[in-house]
Amino acid sequence: MLNIIGDAAGKIWQYLDQNGSASVTKITNETGIGKNDVQRAIGWLLKEDKLSIEVIGRTETLSLK
Repeated sequence: MLNIIGDAAGKIWQYLDQNGSASVTKITNETGIGKNDVQRAIGWLLKEDKLSIEVIGRTETLSLK
């Protein structure tokens, strides 16, 4: 499971690096990573202090620090 989450975190980091800020829904749809794994990977990236989250209304937007 740890490898799956780590791989998902890497894919999300690469996606944000190439595309800039994006919503969780957009990342999930465009990377093909499952919703649960995206949420776990977000936690991984937050723990490593590599991610910022901005909440506007009901939308969470992720970006790299």
